[in-house]
Amino acid sequence: MTPPDVAADHPLLLMVEDDDVLRRRLARAMSTRGFTVREAASLAAARALVAEEPPEFALLDLRVEDGSTLDFASELLAIDPATRIVVLTGYGSIATAIGALKRGVVHYLTKPADADEILAAFAQGADDSSPELAALQPMSLARVEWEYINRVLVACGGNLSEAARTLKLHRRSLQRKLAKYPVKE
Repeated sequence: MTPPDVAADHPLLLMVEDDDVLRRRLARAMSTRGFTVREAASLAAARALVAEEPPEFALLDLRVEDGSTLDFASELLAIDPATRIVVLTGYGSIATAIGALKRGVVHYLTKPADADEILAAFAQGADDSSPELAALQPMSLARVEWEYINRVLVACGGNLSEAARTLKLHRRSLQRKLAKYPVKE
């Protein structure tokens, strides 16, 4: 599968991900799919790379060591409004998805996501379908529960005991729920 709507032979993809293993794996996979990949583990490193050459595509982990990449997405689009940005996160929620889409991100994916899913997300931003409408499609009860639990956990600063008390769950029950992968739709 080739990158969508790209005239250049090897479009530039900026990948901001603080998990070294995941970043390297995805960088290799995306380079075999025709991208020139620049990797950054932090926002500071990403800003330095963008100063050298703005990317056509950007894959941003929502949270990296020095902050949230949502403001950085706005910076990228201010430099080049044609940049297609996909946010990848392990802490997905409806609120952050809508916030990302409002800032001009073309798609929002929850981890784990493979290179083909990421490529499809970039392609979605190139066609006439509306990512805002896709984000507002009805979700299953299991997905709503998973999103709510993760939102409470983030609000509690990652403190599992405090989140369990807030949710009125036994701590071990909360751990079991969190051990599962995100529920699709």
